[in-house]
Amino acid sequence: MNYDKFLKELYSLEDLKYKAFQSKIILSNDLIGVRTSHLKKIAKRISKENYLEFFRLNRHKLYEENLIHGLVLGYLKLDFDELKPLLNDFFPYIKNWAICDLTCSNLKIFKIKNIKETCFREIKKYIKMKNPWVNRFGYVLLLNYFVEDNYIDRIFELCNDYENEYYVKMSIAWLISVCYIKYKEKTLAYLKSSNLDNWTYNKAIQKIIESNRIGSDEKLTLKRMRKK
Repeated sequence: MNYDKFLKELYSLEDLKYKAFQSKIILSNDLIGVRTSHLKKIAKRISKENYLEFFRLNRHKLYEENLIHGLVLGYLKLDFDELKPLLNDFFPYIKNWAICDLTCSNLKIFKIKNIKETCFREIKKYIKMKNPWVNRFGYVLLLNYFVEDNYIDRIFELCNDYENEYYVKMSIAWLISVCYIKYKEKTLAYLKSSNLDNWTYNKAIQKIIESNRIGSDEKLTLKRMRKK
């Protein structure tokens, strides 16, 4: 592929207002300002072409270059064993929460029923790695694809063993809030017995309260559960 032509296409899609907005929320200036909808279209196209050549040529200097790399992985028609090394190669380029979360939301292979156990074992490895962005990657995959009967108890076990890093703790709080909506009693029981630090515990309570799917009385009860 012609990488200069690829970059020219990205710059032709620059949106300065969107760039200013994105720079503030992902705390980075290494971006062009291309909307995610455009990046997904480009990534889908690359996935049908010589994606390995794209990975080889990718300079990984810009937010958009890194995100497209992650999005391509979600569009590839590969077996999970074929995808695993490509995911591992991508991990060094997860440099903010947006690349992490958008890549996870596009990795639909993780919801295929007959390989979920294999995928779950891999996620456990991600959570144990000495890289907070990969840890967050694991937790965000869980909240996207594994909040169900077979995994809910194991999810809580994984939430008890985490790195003391802001974006990891935020992902755990988010995960617990998703669990609460579907498994209220189990999640309440977990919160009462968990070894979460007070900040992560209170952030989980906050994110549950922010949900529009619970009533005002329930929110009041949850507020009383906050720790000082």
